[in-house]
Amino acid sequence: MTSNLTALCLTTMLGGVMLSPLPAFAEDLLIGIATAQTGGLAPYDQPSLKGLEMAVEEINAAGGAAGKFPIKLVAKDTRSDAAQTALIAQELVDEDVKIMITPCDADPSIAAGQVTQAAQIPAFSFCATTPTMPLAVGDFMFGNYPADNVQAAVLAAFAAEKGYKRAYILKSPDSAYTLKLPEYFAEAFRAKGGELVGEGTFSMGQQDFGAEVTKIKAMSPAPDVIMTSAYEPDFPAFIRQLRGAGVTTPILGSDGIDSPTTFGLGTLVDGVVFTTAGFAAEGTPLAEFNIKYQKQFGQAPDTVYIANGYDLGKVIDAAVTAADSTDPVAIRDAIASLENVEGVTGPISYAGTQGMPLRSVSLVKIADGDRQLISQGVPDPADIPAP
Repeated sequence: MTSNLTALCLTTMLGGVMLSPLPAFAEDLLIGIATAQTGGLAPYDQPSLKGLEMAVEEINAAGGAAGKFPIKLVAKDTRSDAAQTALIAQELVDEDVKIMITPCDADPSIAAGQVTQAAQIPAFSFCATTPTMPLAVGDFMFGNYPADNVQAAVLAAFAAEKGYKRAYILKSPDSAYTLKLPEYFAEAFRAKGGELVGEGTFSMGQQDFGAEVTKIKAMSPAPDVIMTSAYEPDFPAFIRQLRGAGVTTPILGSDGIDSPTTFGLGTLVDGVVFTTAGFAAEGTPLAEFNIKYQKQFGQAPDTVYIANGYDLGKVIDAAVTAADSTDPVAIRDAIASLENVEGVTGPISYAGTQGMPLRSVSLVKIADGDRQLISQGVPDPADIPAP
């Protein structure tokens, strides 16, 4: 096969224009990308895809997955819509993809997963964290990011160590991520001896948090800490209005706020603590990855989701190598048996799990526009709330 046919081929469907991919050959590994390149999930899906593309380029330069199966990516925009994600997933199944990648949210990922489960095609969500996502779909569905209950356990342990006794949670019923993660935190916080003194709700995209801010400000005594899994545009709107009202209560957040938008808020977010998939300490694989990325693209990566997508490429390569095949069922079985795949964010294992990977969580504090590492590791299983 000539080199132009073994190179990475990325098909996009943006603005209604579709660029046709090169034809796939029997030995090629065709991966469907049913993710959001526009809409609310784009700030997470876009960098994840960029990292995956980078990994695929390296894998193909070495001969392909398992050293012999060139990878071709076929990406179509789901526009951050669950129904559209299911339609796109079916289109990609019809194009005979062997692996599917779904968005950074459980709801559209479940919609796509129901399509791929029926077709017996393994699917990974780029960074959905709902621990029940694979259970809602079946044994062909996998996560690729530390689960909500794992992140919640890390945040609750930190809150207890800081001596916080009274917590307030802010959640939204509009997605599993914004609803369940604060609830997992509350459960883990109570188990550490803390008290939940209040909770509020919001609608995703509402932008006006005046009622919530007024309620929090009026609490006496004030909560020691506020925990939320809100992300953009909601988290920036909330913290602007909260701090604007003079409320200085510490805030705990989750991986969704690890975005350029958050860090663009300047001193407003100083002191915010959040969970994420990795931290680029000097000399670590993630730091080395960031240097490589900067050399290739001329700028440092602005979010860990890039490395997360890159690591997914390594997981796929490891599974195909173990399966020694492009057969979707064989690949699925290999994924479920993977242990300690060396990613740039740390080792990744699926063996013995229910589809969500066992991997390290980094706890990070924002200070002077930069990230400061507080802790890193896997929490004690006894501290992790049940899915």
